[in-house]
Amino acid sequence: MKNGFVMAYGDARDAAELAVIAEDNGWDGFFVWESIWGIDAWVMLGAAAMTTRQIRLGTMLTPVPRRKPWDLAGQVSTVDNLSNGRVILAAGLGVTGDDRFWLFEDDPGRKVRAELMDETLEMLPHLWRDEPFEYSGKHYRARKLPDLNPPAPPPPVQQPRVPIWMVGGWPRPKSMRRAALQDGWLPNYAPIRRPTDEPAELTPELLAEGIAWIRRERAAHDLTMDGYDVVAEGNTSADDPAAAADTVRPWFEAGATWWIDADWSSMDRDAVRQAAERRLKAGPPRVD
Repeated sequence: MKNGFVMAYGDARDAAELAVIAEDNGWDGFFVWESIWGIDAWVMLGAAAMTTRQIRLGTMLTPVPRRKPWDLAGQVSTVDNLSNGRVILAAGLGVTGDDRFWLFEDDPGRKVRAELMDETLEMLPHLWRDEPFEYSGKHYRARKLPDLNPPAPPPPVQQPRVPIWMVGGWPRPKSMRRAALQDGWLPNYAPIRRPTDEPAELTPELLAEGIAWIRRERAAHDLTMDGYDVVAEGNTSADDPAAAADTVRPWFEAGATWWIDADWSSMDRDAVRQAAERRLKAGPPRVD
């Protein structure tokens, strides 16, 4: 199992410095929160790319329907090149039902946001090639011009594409199918009979059920589970390695390939920085 850490709040300087601490102490991934109006996540990751050599870098997570596909593709490709191929794109619909995330526009609704995300996922492989292309969707289009001036951005180092971890709400088939056909699953539990869209509590047992479903779905599309990631998230102790391992072990046994340590309890920069340094220096949870 690989281990990642989320910097819940901070600026590009914090990201550049904390990513080094993470890398030096055995963490496999360093992630930042992507806000709607705030410090630019991809600038933070670019700064972290310049101070590290091997740790994976990504968002946790990018609200894809709020982004133009070509802008997102250019940012991801730029940081992937800067880091020599270390970016992971974690993608989802974005938070619903919270006015803080809709300061500047109205929520078009889950159906429209899902359409926007699906079209973006269709366009990204084309946008990550150094060539013009045609695309015609309900919300986006691309015209294939004979010559691009200035040229298209360089493709990512990672080919055929940057890995995409997709939020999937178990056991909702459409949401899960979207995740199954990408490169990793960011699990939510969204029971169909629940009267609200907010995720219920995910358990290792539910995670295992979702993984079995994904395995079958990928097999139906002639895809294996080789290289496919399943991501579990939580908060572990910096002071008690045994307790940290006990927290992670059920998720590992259920089939998770990544553990992401995330503490969302504070958005105070100084407090987050202090807690992050302490947790990172203690090293990731180790499961035997």
